[in-house]
Amino acid sequence: MAICKVFYNHCIQHDITLKEQNFTLSYDTNIPRQAGLSGSSAIICAALSCLLDFYNVRHLIKVEIRPNLILDAEKELGIVAGLQDRVAQVYGGLVYMDFSKEHMDTFGHGVYTPMDANLLPPLYLIYADNPSDSGKVHSTVRQRWLAGEESVVSSMEEVAQLALDGREALMNKSYRELAMLMNRNFDLRRKMFGDDVVGMLNIKMVETARSVGAASKFTGSGGAVVVLCPDGDTQLLLLEKACQEAGFLVQRIQAAPPSQP
Repeated sequence: MAICKVFYNHCIQHDITLKEQNFTLSYDTNIPRQAGLSGSSAIICAALSCLLDFYNVRHLIKVEIRPNLILDAEKELGIVAGLQDRVAQVYGGLVYMDFSKEHMDTFGHGVYTPMDANLLPPLYLIYADNPSDSGKVHSTVRQRWLAGEESVVSSMEEVAQLALDGREALMNKSYRELAMLMNRNFDLRRKMFGDDVVGMLNIKMVETARSVGAASKFTGSGGAVVVLCPDGDTQLLLLEKACQEAGFLVQRIQAAPPSQP
């Protein structure tokens, strides 16, 4: 209902005519709940895609602003989130995102560049059957960022640089470098948010991956981590054994194909 409202308001504001015809929306999902895998926004993204096709207005609503519509629908529901996951879902495949302030202020969205998913090394997902314990403790990072706290600002700037470095590592297929960047990403997040917010279950998943020399970072806000095994299949076998002993599930990640414009 939230995305229907946001979609309708957007069309009214931009003089997009919608045909007068009823429809029914229903959904099912196989995305694990509370695992930091953007399950709620995936449902909203799918619903938006249905609306675009049902009303035949896909060509009238630019792909760059669709993540904003999804985020606006979540804001209607009181969900606090950002654009990254919604961009990945709208575009599909592998996407490099540049959220430079100047571009965001001018256009209201970032610069989104699709990349060849074949550049990705084999990646794996670790998650727990039970819901994430992340988010139960209130995070003050946003307030500290807005207040200009130097440690948060510098850490966020480094996180942004990691994305640029990660793109370069992918282009060069420098997967050991990518592994180092993934580990650094999690270390910065842990430093900014603190263990109480990050959650001990999430920390244990990362430490389980690191115990066999694999690299890992959050997929989202917690509940699952993405893992890279730079040493290949032998390391993967060690990872699977370590996860089994720790009570975690492991599965190979398949990159979603790029979406239609």
